[in-house]
Amino acid sequence: MYGHHAVQAALANPERVIHDFLATREAAASFENASRKPQIVDRERLDRLCERDAVHQGVCLRVEPLETLAIPDIVERKGPVLVLDQVTDPRNIGAILRSAAAFGAAALLVQDRNAPQESGAMAKAASGALDVVPILREVNLSRALQALQAEDFWVVGLDAGGTRLDGKSFAGRRVALVLGAEGAGLRRLTRETCDEIASVYMPGDMESLNVSNAAAVALYELVRPV
Repeated sequence: MYGHHAVQAALANPERVIHDFLATREAAASFENASRKPQIVDRERLDRLCERDAVHQGVCLRVEPLETLAIPDIVERKGPVLVLDQVTDPRNIGAILRSAAAFGAAALLVQDRNAPQESGAMAKAASGALDVVPILREVNLSRALQALQAEDFWVVGLDAGGTRLDGKSFAGRRVALVLGAEGAGLRRLTRETCDEIASVYMPGDMESLNVSNAAAVALYELVRPV
């Protein structure tokens, strides 16, 4: 993983297994108080190690992926749970994680076979949130939603054709917010498993939002003071 915020968050996470910490001499100055000191390398080495055209900001880590949690592990955590139905772009998922951390989401749940693994691009887009918001990976998304319902979560699918999302109506309830892939939206079985379908209020001329922007707006609506 690479980028200042992603690296700082990983260094501060006691659950993160770190093999190598590399930085240019200039970037290393930002980590003087870090628990672990970087190995000084030239920028060209980081260019070779990181993904093509990666904006690594002169610093990167070689790490083990974090262990994923299960639904019983996150039931007691505060905040809504975000569920992604076949969202596959790692940068979108990273941006969603960043919003999830900003608005106090309990966790992010994805379908294992249709979601990318942890990566440098995801960590950079998450800006540190990859080490803050737990990720759950489930084989069957509909069964996972049913498991959340059994734990008293109200499952809300986000879709442009739904009723207006109103945070006040969920006072006192735990919410699992489900977002589909751009273009395809929620799959039929996912939609049918939801307790209700809602949409974010958009008085302007645009018909839809990027999935990461929609997640941010919906999360704000769910957690804003009433």
